[in-house]
Amino acid sequence: MLNISLGSVTIPLKDILASFFNTDVEKETWRYIILDYRLPKAITAVLVGSGLALSGLLMQTLFRNPLAGPYVLGLSSGASLGVAIVILGGAVFGGVFSTLFLSKFTLVIAASLGSVLVLLAVLATSFRVKDTMALLIIGLMFASLTSAVVSVLSYFSPSESLQKYIFWSFGSLGNLAWQEVFILAFFWLAGVIISIFCIKNLNALLLGEKYAKSLGTNLKQNRLLVIIATGLLAGSITVFAGPIAFIGLAVPHLVRQVITKSNHLVLFPAVALGGAILMLICDSIAQLPGSNLTLPINAITSLIGAPVVIWLLVRKKKLYF
Repeated sequence: MLNISLGSVTIPLKDILASFFNTDVEKETWRYIILDYRLPKAITAVLVGSGLALSGLLMQTLFRNPLAGPYVLGLSSGASLGVAIVILGGAVFGGVFSTLFLSKFTLVIAASLGSVLVLLAVLATSFRVKDTMALLIIGLMFASLTSAVVSVLSYFSPSESLQKYIFWSFGSLGNLAWQEVFILAFFWLAGVIISIFCIKNLNALLLGEKYAKSLGTNLKQNRLLVIIATGLLAGSITVFAGPIAFIGLAVPHLVRQVITKSNHLVLFPAVALGGAILMLICDSIAQLPGSNLTLPINAITSLIGAPVVIWLLVRKKKLYF
């Protein structure tokens, strides 16, 4: 409710509630602002925050690395490469082609293809690599490779196209229509359901791969499920909201400072809730209440979140993992 009530247009609380219950609102445009802009944005924030936080938890447990995050497999870089090819490469064609390439629908398809191709490459590698840490390094190499291609495209692109790509990379929660929110929610739900099936195996992995194997855990199958779940969550979020930094890496650590239990049955809902709340708070701050300006959500997540995590870790003097 706090997130929905904030924005460049001040709307009284009674009119916000009236919009939900389809009763008389003082100005009809207020109903449109609430139902077609602010509410989809708030739901998107919940899906993005919880999805990134969950995928961050999955990666940190799988790789037993506190620095692992949802984009460690290169999914974000793959989506960024797809968008860069459309925006930066599309500038070469100009005219009608440039307008066609820069449509929102084309950008979503390009980001999806880039993310899926990197995910397929990582999945193919996971069958051939036995060591989980080797898979982590391969994921980072894919990310470096795609980032290098984006850098080359950026170097040869005109300033106008470069600016459009930079604006996309800032991330945004407010550009989705209801139809796109439903598509994002579908992929979010699929990723959450798959990750729930991994809970037992993830708990076993906390004591090491050898112990998990002695309990009868199929490590290859578990690794495959975790990668697919992370791909669905992080990949779809990057496609629709852009690369959102910090949330996936930091929220699991923040939650562990409050909940010291390592059972993923407890951590899963706590991390999802923590990610959703933090994302809503960051989005509310990004709105700059009373102003027409909206700050990049990527900048806010890091500016607000990073000092909090540093303070918590220094105060606790222990990194729960």
